[in-house]
Amino acid sequence: MKLEGALYPWRFRVVLGLLAVMVSAIAWRIIDLQVVDRDFLKGQGDARSVRHIPIPAHRGLITDRNGEPLAVSTPVTTLWANAKEMQLAKDRWPALAMALGQDPKALAERLEAQANKEFIYLVRGLTPEQGQAVLDLKIPGVYGIEEFRRFYPAGEVTAHMVGFTDIDDRGREGVELAYDEWLAGVPGKRQVIKDRRGRLIKDVQVTKNAKAGKPLALSIDLRLQYLANRELRNAIVENGAKAGSLVIMDVKTGEILAMVNQPTYNPNNRRNLQPAMMRNRAMIDVFEPGSTMKAISMSAALETGRWKPSDTVEVYPGTLQLGKYTIRDVSKTEGPVLDLTGILINSSNVGMSKVAFDIGGETIFRLAQKIGLGQDTGLGFPGERVGNLPNYREWRKAETATLSYGYGLSVTAIQLVHAFSALANNGRIAPLTLIKSDKTPQTTQVIPENVAKTMQGMLQQVIEAPRGVFRAQVPAYHVAGKSGTARKTSVGTKGYAENSYRSLFAGFGPMSDPRYAIVVVIDEPSKAGYFGGLVSAPVFSKVMSGTLRLMNITPDNLPTTQQANAASGTPVPVSYTHLTLPTICSV
Repeated sequence: MKLEGALYPWRFRVVLGLLAVMVSAIAWRIIDLQVVDRDFLKGQGDARSVRHIPIPAHRGLITDRNGEPLAVSTPVTTLWANAKEMQLAKDRWPALAMALGQDPKALAERLEAQANKEFIYLVRGLTPEQGQAVLDLKIPGVYGIEEFRRFYPAGEVTAHMVGFTDIDDRGREGVELAYDEWLAGVPGKRQVIKDRRGRLIKDVQVTKNAKAGKPLALSIDLRLQYLANRELRNAIVENGAKAGSLVIMDVKTGEILAMVNQPTYNPNNRRNLQPAMMRNRAMIDVFEPGSTMKAISMSAALETGRWKPSDTVEVYPGTLQLGKYTIRDVSKTEGPVLDLTGILINSSNVGMSKVAFDIGGETIFRLAQKIGLGQDTGLGFPGERVGNLPNYREWRKAETATLSYGYGLSVTAIQLVHAFSALANNGRIAPLTLIKSDKTPQTTQVIPENVAKTMQGMLQQVIEAPRGVFRAQVPAYHVAGKSGTARKTSVGTKGYAENSYRSLFAGFGPMSDPRYAIVVVIDEPSKAGYFGGLVSAPVFSKVMSGTLRLMNITPDNLPTTQQANAASGTPVPVSYTHLTLPTICSV
C-alpha cells in the first residue's frame, strides 16, 4: 500500500483539489446570495408571500353645464370566496347564505361544483355596510374587495345622453362609452404579505396611488332637460304616441342644451330593461323630415336670386300630376295663387314643387349638404346615424319635387335642429358639441345673411299669420318655425305604412335675437290627429316658453304700456290678451 501510494500521489491530490474547488464554489455562492446578490433570495421569498392588490380608481364625475352631478362613483364591496378553503367550513354555509340573502341549497350546490377553484364571486356591488356585515361573520374563505359603482342622480331624465357602465365600471352606452378613456381612472397598487393559503398577514405599503378619472362637464342644462322630458312625456301620453324625441340647441355656440327621448329607462336599475328603451332616438332614428324641409328648399330658392318673398305661384287646383305620380296639398290653401310666404304658411306641396322645378334639385341638394343633412355631426356619439341625402346625375321632376317638401331623404332630430340653427344664426352654423365650451366657436357662413334674415321673417309668419301654426305661439315672445308631417315607411315592404305618421316641428326664438332652436318629433300619434301643427307644435310652445324664461331672455312681444313699465321697473302682471289665436292650423 505504501508502495502504491508513493507511486501515484497525484490521484490523492486531484481528489483533494476537486473537493476544495467544490467547497470554495459552495462558499462563494453562499456569500454571493447572502451578501452580494441579496435581491435574488429576497425576490424568491417575496414571490411566495408578497402580493400586490389593486386599489380601485373611481371614474371622473359627469356634470351638467352648471355643475349639477349627472354621474358619480360610489364605493361598494364585492365579496369573493376561495372555494377550496370553504370546503373546510361547510357548517358555516347556511349562515353565509342567510347573510347574502341567497338560497342555502343553491349556494351549497354552487360551492360544491366549484370546489377546486380558489376564486369565485359571491356577490358584487354591496354597500360597504352590507359587505362588512358579511365579513364580520369571519367565515373561512370569504373575502372582500373594494370597488366603485356608478350612480346617476337624474335617472331616466338623462339616461340616453349620459349612458351607463357595466359591472366592471367600463362605459357601455352614451357619454360613458364615448369618453371612457377620459373618465376611467388608473388603478393603484398596495403591497401585502399573505400566507400560502392566501390569508392576509400584513399590509405593507402603497406602491402606487390610484389616479381618479378626469371630470367631464356636458353642455346640457339639467333644468332644461327636466323641462323637455316632462313636456315630451306628457305629449306622448296625451296623443297615444309610440315614441318621441326633443332637442334644444344654442345656435350661437353649437351646444346641445337638452336631448330627451321617450320611452326611456332608469340606468340605476336595469333588471327589467328592454333594448328598445336604450335607443337614443334623437341620434339613431332616421326619418323623412316632411314639410320642415320646405324652409331649407325655400332658402335655396331665395339664395339663387331668382325668387323673392313677394313672388307668386299658382297652386290651383291643389294637385300636380307628374307622370303616374300625383302631388297633393294636404290642406286647402287660401286661394289659387300663393306668394312664397304663403306657400310656407299653407304648407303647399304643389307650390314648393313648382319653385323647386325652377331652381333645380341640385340647388336644394347643395344647400342641404352645407347645413349638415346627410353628414356626420362630429359628435362621436356611439351608434349615431348620418341619414341619407340622395344625389342624382339627372334630377328629374319627381326627385326634385319630393326632395323640396321633405321626402326621399332621411335625417336625425339632431341634424334637423342643426340645420335650423343656421337659419336662426343669420346663416352661420356652429359645430355641434355635447361638451360645455367657454370658447367662442368657429362658425361657417352656409347661407347668405340677407337670405337667412328673410327666412326668419317668413318662418315667423308661419306661426303668427292668421292661418299660421298658432299652437306654436309663445306668450310674450316672437318665435319662428315650421311644422311637418311625414308618413312612415313600412317595414319589410316597399312604400308607406297605412295610418302611420311622424309629427314634426322645428323652430327657434326669440326673434329679437334668435338664440335657441328646438326640434320635436312625435312618432305615431294615435289620438285626435297626427299633423305636426296639431301634435308637435304645442310641445314646442311649452318648451320654448320655459327655456326663454329659465334663461332670463327679455320678452320681445309685450304691449307698449308693459314695455314702458318694465323699463321703469314697475311690476305689472303680464297679459296675453293681445295675442290673436286663429282656429285653423297648417300641416
